[in-house]
Amino acid sequence: MKKKTNILLIYTGGTIGMVKDYKTGALKAFNFEELVKNIPELKQLDCNLRGVSFDDPIDSSNMNPHYWSVIASIIEEHYHDNDGFVVLHGSDTMSYSASALSFMLENLEKPVIFTGSQLPIGDLRTDAKENLITSIEIAALQKRGKPVLQEVGLYFEYKLYRANRTTKINAEHFEAFDSLNYPPLVESGVHLKVHQNYLIKKVTKNKSLRVHKKMDNRVAILKLFPGINQNVLQSVLEIPDLKALILETYGAGNAPMDEWFLNAIKKAVENGLHIINVTQCSGGSVFMGHYETSEKLKEMQLVNGKDITTEAAITKAMYLLGTGVPDKLFKTIFETPLRGEMV
Repeated sequence: MKKKTNILLIYTGGTIGMVKDYKTGALKAFNFEELVKNIPELKQLDCNLRGVSFDDPIDSSNMNPHYWSVIASIIEEHYHDNDGFVVLHGSDTMSYSASALSFMLENLEKPVIFTGSQLPIGDLRTDAKENLITSIEIAALQKRGKPVLQEVGLYFEYKLYRANRTTKINAEHFEAFDSLNYPPLVESGVHLKVHQNYLIKKVTKNKSLRVHKKMDNRVAILKLFPGINQNVLQSVLEIPDLKALILETYGAGNAPMDEWFLNAIKKAVENGLHIINVTQCSGGSVFMGHYETSEKLKEMQLVNGKDITTEAAITKAMYLLGTGVPDKLFKTIFETPLRGEMV
């Protein structure tokens, strides 16, 4: 007889866990223990479901590294008793959290799927039920007694993406997320279509899960724009104790060639600031040296963000700083794919 898989649901907060008070129109968190009562379709899934919840569920706008550590700790505590995990999370910062967890969970050999919804479960046209049910179904997929998915994913509106490749693209449509530089891992139609070729291939198996809970938030993001002035740049570069800066440049990694701009960047790098060049375009990659406007940045040894998302870049920087990577190795390790987050 086939053994049922054990799936743990982790509720952090967000719209997916809200129900509407039809008298007042206000949203309130539903009783997580009554999940099956709210969604009777869950009884049809061939798996054992258990749930844990944050003591005080939060709006995802309040998400921060402390809560990432809480999620990681819950997974660590329940790792051996479960075959997969589904994290219910508000959509606004979901790509940041899911990217962070992908780095924090080293040697992961089980699925961790983030999902949420644009409408509460009780709404007439809610997307919450489909997102939740399919996320659980994917987390429960097994092949020869092993989980099909062995990485952190993000499921929304019929598609499962690699979590650290995603970004939120729409605040109103059900298709709230996209992964412009990497294809979906699973697509949900009449059947679940798993794209095996796109899944992370484990080079070394049977390694114990390592959970990294220290994320160093001495980081910042600066998006270039036409007309950016010296005071703005200097105020960011001179933030006390700043360790890493995500510099969102134009197109394939291009920046202004003004002398004051280049001198400020060069001085900051020489003073030990890790500056990571990522494109502010939704899709595409940094290609430093392809144009004259990025050649100088390449010469200054800026970290090449390649096709990484801003969400993955900021969380990868926090992760590397938190693990105490030596300054001289930061650039090399950042430019190396760790969890399939870049080419």
